[in-house]
Amino acid sequence: MLERTTGDPLPGGAAVLPDPGRAIGVLTSTLATLGNSRTLDAIAQAAAADGYAVKLMSLGKPTRSAVTRAFRQLGTQNVEGMVVLVEEYDLDWPGIEFPRDVPVVVVDSNPRAGYPAVDTDQAQGATLATEHLLRLGHETVWHIAGPTDSFAAERREQAWRATLNRFDRRVPLPVVGDWTAESGYTLGRMLCHDPAVTAVFAANDQMALGLLRALHEAGRSVPGEVSVAGFDDMPEAASFWPPLTTVRQSFSELGRRVVRTLLDETATGIRVTAVEPVPVSLVVRGSTGPPPW
Repeated sequence: MLERTTGDPLPGGAAVLPDPGRAIGVLTSTLATLGNSRTLDAIAQAAAADGYAVKLMSLGKPTRSAVTRAFRQLGTQNVEGMVVLVEEYDLDWPGIEFPRDVPVVVVDSNPRAGYPAVDTDQAQGATLATEHLLRLGHETVWHIAGPTDSFAAERREQAWRATLNRFDRRVPLPVVGDWTAESGYTLGRMLCHDPAVTAVFAANDQMALGLLRALHEAGRSVPGEVSVAGFDDMPEAASFWPPLTTVRQSFSELGRRVVRTLLDETATGIRVTAVEPVPVSLVVRGSTGPPPW
């Protein structure tokens, strides 16, 4: 169990620290991905602004017994609410017992019946990226998808596919990565030798980075021969070469909505099951352009 506290600085350099007696619990399976780590940081910042500490319970593989056990352990830590930051399909297994006497908010995962789910608008982001590439004149858009046990990856792939169908374009077979730059590079080496590939939407910026390396090594210019778009707008995206066109997620707004949804239920006892997704935006940079013909 790791307890995180974050204080906002006051004039003169002092900081207001949250009361450790007021805490919310966060259950997560990994902080290795950019989305999870930035979401956790945003939740901690938003909780601190309301005077709450964050108690983090990190799982290994989120099995049914591990998740249930973690819920029980967090329940003994005197938390006023719990946030579930576990995106794997495992959360849908029968037998996982969500706490009944503590407010629970699910983030970027499979929403459980009766529990609010807060997420950025994954489908909107994938649609914006795919439409952008098509409107530049590309005949179709290839896709490097995220892992198959990720709901974010699933929603992004579905929106990419739906956009191509709406434009009456061929839907290439997606290739599946694991969110890492290494997987983007490996899959990019498969794609870069196909002259028909002129536009690729990668499901996150790290995989887009690996793809850029593979294209560079193959002698295919970006965006002269191949346009590349990512997802997340990680801080380094503007420093890629070329700078990466990508979908910007507002993690700070996501964190605020998670904490506000949780604390509103704590204060009122009313559980809201429908929460509007956090909008995203497309940031157009130098990695996308018209096709080479």
